[in-house]
Amino acid sequence: MPVQEKVKPAPRTQTSIKSASEAHRRSRDVLEAIFGPPSERSFDIHFWDGQIDQGRGDAPFALHLNTPHALRRMLIPPSELSITEAIIRGDIDVPGDLEAAAGLSDQIGYRLQTKKALANLARLVMALPRDRKDDLADRKFSPSARALGSQHDPERDAAAIKFHYDVGNDFYKLFLDKRMVYSCAYFDDWTNDGVDTLDAAQEAKLELICRKLHLQPGERLLDIGCGWGALIIHAATYYGVTAHGITLSEEQAELARQKIDEAGLSNRCTVAIRDYRTLGTGAETEEYDKISSVGMVEHVGEARLAEYFESAFRVLKPRGLFLNHGIVSLSDPRPISLRERAFRKMWRADAFIDKYVFPDGKLYALHKVISAGERMGFETRDVESLREHYARTLRLWVRRLEANEEEAIRLVGEKTYRVWRLYMSASAHAFSTAAIGIVQTVFAKPDRAGVIDLPPVRDYLEPY
Repeated sequence: MPVQEKVKPAPRTQTSIKSASEAHRRSRDVLEAIFGPPSERSFDIHFWDGQIDQGRGDAPFALHLNTPHALRRMLIPPSELSITEAIIRGDIDVPGDLEAAAGLSDQIGYRLQTKKALANLARLVMALPRDRKDDLADRKFSPSARALGSQHDPERDAAAIKFHYDVGNDFYKLFLDKRMVYSCAYFDDWTNDGVDTLDAAQEAKLELICRKLHLQPGERLLDIGCGWGALIIHAATYYGVTAHGITLSEEQAELARQKIDEAGLSNRCTVAIRDYRTLGTGAETEEYDKISSVGMVEHVGEARLAEYFESAFRVLKPRGLFLNHGIVSLSDPRPISLRERAFRKMWRADAFIDKYVFPDGKLYALHKVISAGERMGFETRDVESLREHYARTLRLWVRRLEANEEEAIRLVGEKTYRVWRLYMSASAHAFSTAAIGIVQTVFAKPDRAGVIDLPPVRDYLEPY
């Protein structure tokens, strides 16, 4: 990917507003409409010329408006995507704790739910200075990729996976642990919040998965969506299994194979570029004693859940276990009014993630995942939420990324750096506030006598 120059605030342009004081007054009118007066705000607002509206001062972040037109570009059209794209462009900066600032989007949305509020804000925003729109982030899921087929068709799924993971191995190394595990860690020590805890927590997560699968020497393990190979390497090293991983990312597969060679495990670990739908469909017999899938189900799509579980069921031996680890929606399932439905459509809450981070990714409730598995013939044996663990994992990723900001910008450009800092901070906020969850579910495939490969007592899980 070509290196971009550092994002700079756009130069001030001639506008119909004749004085700087008028620009400030109109901007303050908009700010009060969406955040209330300064006395009600917990954060400071910095203007493009150095002026500051001080709030209560108890927020760990501030809001910087880098140009007189920043608010206009942030709020037209009024949607979450407009707000996030203003940050990506550099119209707005949020120094400090971006996770804490993520709630501002919800606050803006809450204030805009009535027609009266929207009309008043539109009137105020339209009076703000105009300016041309600059290009947005270079990395966005292109219309040509979407034209490859319907959502979750194989070709389009491959393009979406490549878009997210092929941003570059060197970029991921800046914030992941030494094993490059790109999924929720497991923290058995909540007293130490240093970034050095990430390595131990990711090893504990790998160990937790292996124990939940009750891995035994000589077994065959399949890892669907194997990433950079951390789980299959851990399982082969400490549990004596033969492990095979599949991924759709060429960059992941290349580095995973390199790590396998360095660990001296080429005779027991393999990685292939492969779609999960092809499992068990070839001439050769494929059978595995245990299967894992970590951070993969989010990419499958609700309409493809049956096919996903069918593929795993097809290649899993009787008595075998399948551990599915994935993000789930915790949204209120209650019926919503037409007005709420219209507002959600206008607000476009998922548009930022879909356009810049995880194309075609869609979360669904846990009961839909379990139901799809059980309809295929699996028995649910264990369910564990790791929601607080993922919030903490993301915070450590953000801290590491911010500490390596200069190198990240050199590798991928400032706009892409802003996308990832924003995406991971907002995700940490979503996990910590129970907007979304992360769940490990262990499914079993009983044999004809109803026997599975698990002891009747759960002491095989201790210690992690």
